[in-house]
Amino acid sequence: VQLQASGGGLVQAGGSLRLSCAASGRTVRSYAMGWFRQAPGKEREFVAAISQSGGNTFYAESVTGRFTISRDNAKNTVTLQMNSLKPEDTAVYYCAAGSGYTREQAYTYWGQGTLVTVSS
Repeated sequence: VQLQASGGGLVQAGGSLRLSCAASGRTVRSYAMGWFRQAPGKEREFVAAISQSGGNTFYAESVTGRFTISRDNAKNTVTLQMNSLKPEDTAVYYCAAGSGYTREQAYTYWGQGTLVTVSS
């Protein structure tokens, strides 16, 4: 499975961005999908995850109520809608496919990352 993340960019605090992750090589409908992020000088951290069917979603406390994860298994894509962005959301965002939900170690496939910069 190859994952390609896109949609990052520069946005002012309070603004919105929509990240997309396109999978190729094989279907990802049998995998949970997740988004993680890594800020400069910090370890990578969990952001959001969605179950195989899309019926269950999980969020880090820091993004709950602001971010929404969704998936389209027919199109082999997963999306992260980010609203009310804060400077502390600045990071490289990675999409991943696996079985871990919130556990980074349980994700098998990773995209290359897309940079999100939120200015104050």
